[in-house]
Amino acid sequence: MSETRVEMVDQIMTLPDEQNEADKPARRAPMPSWVITTASVIIFLLLWEFLGKDVNPMFGSYPSAIAVAGWDLARSGQLGSALLESLQPFVIGYLIAVLIGIPLGLVVGRFRVLEAALGIFVTGGYAMPLVALVPLLVLWLGLGFAVKVAVIFLMSVFPIAINTWLGVKVVPKSLIEVGRAFVASDSVILRRIILPATLPYIMAGLRLALGRAVVAMVIAEFFTAISGLGGIIINAANSFDTATMFVPIVLLMVMATALNSLVGYIERKVAPWQTEISARD
Repeated sequence: MSETRVEMVDQIMTLPDEQNEADKPARRAPMPSWVITTASVIIFLLLWEFLGKDVNPMFGSYPSAIAVAGWDLARSGQLGSALLESLQPFVIGYLIAVLIGIPLGLVVGRFRVLEAALGIFVTGGYAMPLVALVPLLVLWLGLGFAVKVAVIFLMSVFPIAINTWLGVKVVPKSLIEVGRAFVASDSVILRRIILPATLPYIMAGLRLALGRAVVAMVIAEFFTAISGLGGIIINAANSFDTATMFVPIVLLMVMATALNSLVGYIERKVAPWQTEISARD
């Protein structure tokens, strides 16, 4: 008899919880990010198309006119050759910045002596108006390929180095102490402990450097031999052809966005734990 009463009490106690769970509405699946992004871009383009047609063509343009101008440039082959000419120094300058910036940030953040000796130059190089150095670089390297690579490198290397440097500084001390407890050398600690822990900061630096590298590529083409995508912008602006001028600008924006997404994809592959511990909904 007592066992039956206990079972009845358990059923009564659990019944409200089960009813509450049943009464709760099913949680809707979150809308995919690509849907939100696509809708945002479409709305922006529609507004630009609608409002841009009322602007004097000398002072602005709109998406359909830019698309027509882009098709004309692509069909003539001018856009493809200009893009190839701009991408060559961009890729080389950015890769050199990555190969130098990451190790520089690691050693500056890891070793106190190097931080005291080199940290001030890294910080000063990031804050320095590098555009003012372009005429001097032209005197040293001429107007060709080398000066473009140098400008892109100088504007890209410091964000990578500084972000890596800050990432090393926030590595938990307990992780390094564990490495020392296993008698790991400084090189092993740097490679096996500090570098993986710093990867999110390195990737953030790579993203920041991408934007600066794109800007540096155009600046280099403005101040040196007028060629590539920067040459199209200059020539179109001089002839007040605003629609054609916007074609390289839009292309550079799309390219930078695609490269930024590529860096994000690489980050998810090399540091998958970062997404798991993220607090973002």
